[in-house]
Amino acid sequence: MLPYAVHVGRWYQLDGLVEAAYARFGAVDVLINNAGMQPVYDSLNSVSEKLFDAVLNLNLKGPFRLSVLVGERMVATGRGSIINVSSSGSIRPRPSIVPYAAAKAGLNAMTEGLALAFGPTVRVNTLMAGPHLTQATAGWKLDEMDPAHNPFAAHALQRPGRPEEIVGAALFLASDASSFTAGATLRSDGGMP
Repeated sequence: MLPYAVHVGRWYQLDGLVEAAYARFGAVDVLINNAGMQPVYDSLNSVSEKLFDAVLNLNLKGPFRLSVLVGERMVATGRGSIINVSSSGSIRPRPSIVPYAAAKAGLNAMTEGLALAFGPTVRVNTLMAGPHLTQATAGWKLDEMDPAHNPFAAHALQRPGRPEEIVGAALFLASDASSFTAGATLRSDGGMP
């Protein structure tokens, strides 16, 4: 374990994180870019430039920088897996998540480009999460939902996911079980249409 305080959205802090990880462990076999934020705003017009930049910095710019810093070292050692955690919002954006959806769509595109840049020895993939019950969704009142207006009714599994249900997908992408998977997007969204 390596406790290290860093803000992933601040480019200049990431070199130190990577150096500390390599100093402590000697190598990084798997990088999971999972930091993210989806702020709430009243209207699209109320999204400030500062908020927009903060969302893109954390959800896109930070993962790019970490992927490059670690990915090039992985290439030098001849192996590794980078997993970018995206969102179903990147392909199904709603007005309430436009900056976040744009950043995650960029992350999807970045995955494909980095897979080509770091292949054939390093795999870069996207794990696209749909609605999961996390701290970010703690305000959802599922027990109060009218079944006739269930937002998950059109999903194949008709419910949001539990955090542990995305673990298997992450383990697949991190392990050699996905040795022929690169530049791919693996959806874990309960069959979201």
